[in-house]
Amino acid sequence: MKYEKLAKEIIENVGGRENINSVVHCITRLRFKLKDESKANTEVLKDMDDVVTVMKSAGQYQVVIGNQVPDVYKAVVEVGGFSSNAPVEEESGDTNLFNRFIDVISSIFTPILGVLAATGMIKGLNALFVALGWLDTTSGTYQILNAVGDSLFYFFPIFLGYTAIKKFGGSPFIGMAIGAALVYPALSGVTAGEPLYTLFSGTIFESPVFITFLGIPVILMSYASSVIPIILAAFFAAKVENGFKKVVPDVVKAFVVPFATLLVVVPVTFMLIGPIATWAGQLLGQGTMFIFNLSPIIAGLFIGGLWQVFVIFGLHWGLVPIAINNLAVQGSDPILGMMFAASFAQIGAVLAVYLKIKNQKLKTLSVPAFISGIFGVTEPAIYGITLPLKKPFIMSCIGGAVGGAILGFAKSSLFMVGGLGIFGIPTYIHPTEGLNFAFWAVLVSITVAFIIGFVLTYLFGLSKEKTAADAPSPKVVVQKDEALLVGNQIVASPMQGVVKELSELEDAAFSSGALGKGVAIEPTEGKLYAPVSGTVTALFSTKHAVGITADSGAEILIHIGMNTVQLNGKHFTAHVEQGAQIEKGQLLIEFDIEAIKQAGYEVVTPVVITDTEKYTNVNTTTDKKIKWGEPLISLEV
Repeated sequence: MKYEKLAKEIIENVGGRENINSVVHCITRLRFKLKDESKANTEVLKDMDDVVTVMKSAGQYQVVIGNQVPDVYKAVVEVGGFSSNAPVEEESGDTNLFNRFIDVISSIFTPILGVLAATGMIKGLNALFVALGWLDTTSGTYQILNAVGDSLFYFFPIFLGYTAIKKFGGSPFIGMAIGAALVYPALSGVTAGEPLYTLFSGTIFESPVFITFLGIPVILMSYASSVIPIILAAFFAAKVENGFKKVVPDVVKAFVVPFATLLVVVPVTFMLIGPIATWAGQLLGQGTMFIFNLSPIIAGLFIGGLWQVFVIFGLHWGLVPIAINNLAVQGSDPILGMMFAASFAQIGAVLAVYLKIKNQKLKTLSVPAFISGIFGVTEPAIYGITLPLKKPFIMSCIGGAVGGAILGFAKSSLFMVGGLGIFGIPTYIHPTEGLNFAFWAVLVSITVAFIIGFVLTYLFGLSKEKTAADAPSPKVVVQKDEALLVGNQIVASPMQGVVKELSELEDAAFSSGALGKGVAIEPTEGKLYAPVSGTVTALFSTKHAVGITADSGAEILIHIGMNTVQLNGKHFTAHVEQGAQIEKGQLLIEFDIEAIKQAGYEVVTPVVITDTEKYTNVNTTTDKKIKWGEPLISLEV
């Protein structure tokens, strides 16, 4: 299995199999629900070659992989022994309502996004072919392509029935059966005749009744492409099913539980859940359109400018169900429509970085990031290029805002869920008007967004030091020193101070290199931080020295002062214990510089790699002054 090793390392560094409640994936990232996020080794994960970055948002621990995430996800599921039908464990009490909502929505929609985008792309291309006169709506080719394009969205309740009830801890096939009942074609013909009577006459909820169930009126709705009814029905069904499981004998449970669940849930859904949820969806659609119509331009500025920020923190999931509901209720959606230009602003910024920056690694990474961004997958561009450089990301947000404002001004809307990037263009074709003004505004918006992202980044997004050959590159600590660029394992400075050669020390064990190669620091602040993520393998009772084994395997000794062992721990305060797992940048020891000096001891601190023989080169900084967290030593294997 290609990604077996990576999967094992990811599972290990999110705290192990026992720390994982659930894992799903979206287009570029693994989304873990962890029991205890503090057990995850975030810095180790970020340093992995096949991991772009790690995000913590909306109650999820997100490991960003990139385009290979489906294959990595399969490996994680197989290596971890996760059951694809296992119910998600209950959230901890400190998870807020918003985080739980985002988690539910992402878990329900994520598994079907790929197919939803694919069918939408087919439908969009079909509409484009008709608009260009290449196909006629009466042709067999058009009808077959339209059937493929409509297949998932028309029967959406069946697919959502599977993913929703699975999220709520029920049996997926029961959820599918409920969804299938909602779109059962024979019921749609019942409304052809005269109604038996009308409920709620004279109100916005006025509903003709054509059939009853055990004498109880049933308000028939059109549930094709609907979202809210099936999600609520699946939630109810999971509760009912689990209730029956507790009372039905095991010998007949396999068929009696589904029988009883469907017999209860389907009629209740038709009589109560479905109509109420449909009315709620209609009100939600009208409400969002009302807000949008108050000021489409401001709405476009807001959504277009902040969309990439929403994606980073997972907040975009709050808008996805609203947009899909609008498509089902209104036939179009401007909400997701206004974010379309953001990805093009992002790749404009990436192109500017590629053309202007001298750092060869950044140049190399910019090419695949740009290509992915063309097709709407912008995580490699965001996390690998623009966000680490800061200003290019801001410039891309400005481009996205202007593009969104243009879309808002033209009231451009999506008419189907389709692909991302250039594959999303056909989804803006009006089903009856074809290539109208709103469609051409889409092309203008993405062009303008791209140009703004490119020009602003090229002119103002990169300072002189960022365009130099030693500019920071993704997944590598910011480099100030050419000597450190050759190493592939970085040890950061554990303290702030003046850098000295080991040979300058009076202690022969350090100055001779007998204890290992490294460098010394004359501290100007009495704080010692972890130079790497790893384990405290030695902490002297006198607290003057600490041994660390990095997650990469490097063994590091840090000795605060010369002969300070004789202070017996006086003037030292340890914040960790031996055996503790530590993260890079964590405060390990505090010490009183002046008190140690007054006691007659030097505070110069050697930082040495005790297993030097494992490395072909141990490179140390040539800077004379250093701050904690800056690169101090690089190790070349």
